[in-house]
Amino acid sequence: MSLLTENPAETSIQTITIFPSKAEQKEVFEFNKLEKRLTKQVGQAIADFNMIEDGDKVMVCVSGGKDSYGLLDILLLLRQRAPINFDIIAVNLDQKQPGFPEEVLPNYLRSINVPFHIEEQDTYSIVKRVIPEGKTTCSLCSRLRRGILYRVASELGATKVALGHHKDDILQTLLLNLFYGGRIKGMPPKLVSDNGEHTVIRPLAYCRERDLARYAEEKNFPIIPCNLCGSQENLKRKEMAALLKQWEKHNPRWIANLFTSLSTVVPSHLMDRKLFPFETIRPGAVLEDGAGDKAFDSDDEC
Repeated sequence: MSLLTENPAETSIQTITIFPSKAEQKEVFEFNKLEKRLTKQVGQAIADFNMIEDGDKVMVCVSGGKDSYGLLDILLLLRQRAPINFDIIAVNLDQKQPGFPEEVLPNYLRSINVPFHIEEQDTYSIVKRVIPEGKTTCSLCSRLRRGILYRVASELGATKVALGHHKDDILQTLLLNLFYGGRIKGMPPKLVSDNGEHTVIRPLAYCRERDLARYAEEKNFPIIPCNLCGSQENLKRKEMAALLKQWEKHNPRWIANLFTSLSTVVPSHLMDRKLFPFETIRPGAVLEDGAGDKAFDSDDEC
């Protein structure tokens, strides 16, 4: 940085150069490292699951929270470097919650020159009318929101619908289904909607929530609070988040291994008869590698 100062006595101009402090240099270095890690993780997830293809129009659902802001920002960065061409349009659903600052998102999206669409639907009144006082509204609100976003995607001609769920969301969903649903089910990085018309992608699947929080803080995104609806917090999901945090504190590898297990499933060593033909296997059958009793040979005794 340079400052120009004028000496009244000599009427000459002097240039003073101000160098960033070590603390400032470290801050820049750490942010660049964080940005590089997040863009690499998002790029890897997109490649692994073929999330975005040449010519796609990606509808990025932006709620005003840290995760969706980060998703939009990182996709914009990757689009500049991608070997393919794809369009991005940001979409926000204004659910008419009391106190919602409706000018925040449009102002931000205009400032970064991103095409956007604000869909106004009073789902808040519907939820409040249907759900008894004191009960959580998240489930119904989510279903209504999903249906509206699918309709908007069709109207805008979007070929992909991008959501801001991250690795922590996926693991919490896995545990919720295990402990409360009695099934092994997570949150897939890519899926087709029930009506078969829309492809939903989660490019943040490999990203940790803590990194996205730091990224949002450094980028100074205009965060909109998520408690405007007055609904109770999703206590079960918070419970799973706390459990994962406790596990990670005990052994950081547990979280990484739990996430890896979602992509290394051995159906023959579970109990789902729809996934593996238990009733037809006989001695002498040739099973896929890892499907026989060799699966017990490595780390099962640890």
